[in-house]
Amino acid sequence: MPTHNNHRPNILFIMTDDQTVQEMSCYGSDILQTPNMDRIAYGGTRFSNCFTTNALCAPARATVLTGCFSHIHGIRGNSEKADAIEELDPNIPTFPELLQESGYRTGLVGKYHIRQHPRGFDYWAIHPGQGEYFDPIYIENGERIQKYGYASDITTDLALDFLDQTESSQPFCLVYQFKAPHRPFSPAPRHADMFQNVNIPEPETLNDDYATRRIASIAEDMKFDQSLAGDYDDLPEGLSQQERKAWIYDRFIKDRYRTIYGVDENLGRVLDYLDEHYLAEDTLILYTSDHGYFLGEHGWYDKRFMYEPAIRIPLVARYPRLCPSGHVADEMVMNVDFAPTILDFAGVPIPDGMQGKSLRPLMDGKSPDDWRQSVYYAYYENSWELYGKGEEAMAEPYRYFTPHRVGPHRGVRTERFKLIEYYSEGDYWELFDLHEDPNELKNLYDLPTYAETVAHLKQELMRLRQQYNDLESC
Repeated sequence: MPTHNNHRPNILFIMTDDQTVQEMSCYGSDILQTPNMDRIAYGGTRFSNCFTTNALCAPARATVLTGCFSHIHGIRGNSEKADAIEELDPNIPTFPELLQESGYRTGLVGKYHIRQHPRGFDYWAIHPGQGEYFDPIYIENGERIQKYGYASDITTDLALDFLDQTESSQPFCLVYQFKAPHRPFSPAPRHADMFQNVNIPEPETLNDDYATRRIASIAEDMKFDQSLAGDYDDLPEGLSQQERKAWIYDRFIKDRYRTIYGVDENLGRVLDYLDEHYLAEDTLILYTSDHGYFLGEHGWYDKRFMYEPAIRIPLVARYPRLCPSGHVADEMVMNVDFAPTILDFAGVPIPDGMQGKSLRPLMDGKSPDDWRQSVYYAYYENSWELYGKGEEAMAEPYRYFTPHRVGPHRGVRTERFKLIEYYSEGDYWELFDLHEDPNELKNLYDLPTYAETVAHLKQELMRLRQQYNDLESC
């Protein structure tokens, strides 16, 4: 293994599935301790305002690879329907392809969740679809194989094998991605009793009444007590509705925490390897998740909506050779920024078509004067069906939505405000003041005192749609 690469950094990109900022101790979790995730944060930069651009697995993962929004790279949703299959645009380069062309050895292990085979990797071993926690199938360079054990452990074994097999003269890029903590949560047996006697507080909005948010009130299949009962064969009978909800929440959150602890434990194996082989100084590491998740907030699980638990994601990054340690960056960043950041550090030209910005100056503790003051979000799932079926579909759009009953919407988030346009639901909007209402309970859109704020944010939303060339959807 190389001890250095003439200061061309090795790249280690790590991504979990559905993890939130609440589930890392470096972001303030008192109950779930994540010392190895914290090693990256304290050795580099923790980003306090990082957002996904589309809170679904496949679109978010394609955005990470390409540095482009969903409407550009071609994957807008997760639908498995035969007439809704979308392809990652083969004409748009991915950062692994560009690194491979510039001399990097590239590898991908773990969850991928894009239908087409990976591009730009010398070695890849991925779960088909969502994958399984126990005795999982992997597709290894095109061949299906079954491995025995726990997925987080096996994916890490594959990661370490890739590092071991990299020649000393060649820099590497390893994309190391966990299935965890995707539902249904199945922790490793060694973690099955963790948090057993710990009381994990329920979120303040678990019993949200959706008083001012019409669309939220009809998202029935995202509700905790209705949709998650089937995950638990041992759910006691005879519970009241509130007792049932409390029982499900307790099991849900503890099993979830257990799977994340398994991620952190395995991450430590890889970080230790880098230390032991004198690679840490010359390795750029980014640790993140594809999107956030509702952990009972608003009575929900899952993601999709442009509310904070779903769109805000963890991001910690370090490159000891060039960047200071212990830095916290408060600037607004997006997952569209990851690809240009990696290319920037690697000295590879960033294609003009990439829509994000390199985070390198922020990791160096500098805030450019022209850094963005708002972020754009666009959720499209069902839109390819809805807008191909004419006036009948537009009259009853919910008939074409996924079971989660979340239709296409978009919006803009600034440091203080968030404006959401549900363009598939008629002329329906939401406005939240995140300073006064961080739980996003009170829709201010129709209040006359906020008319000027609404007008300003609508202008900003249109500016972002123009900037990112997203003007074709209604």
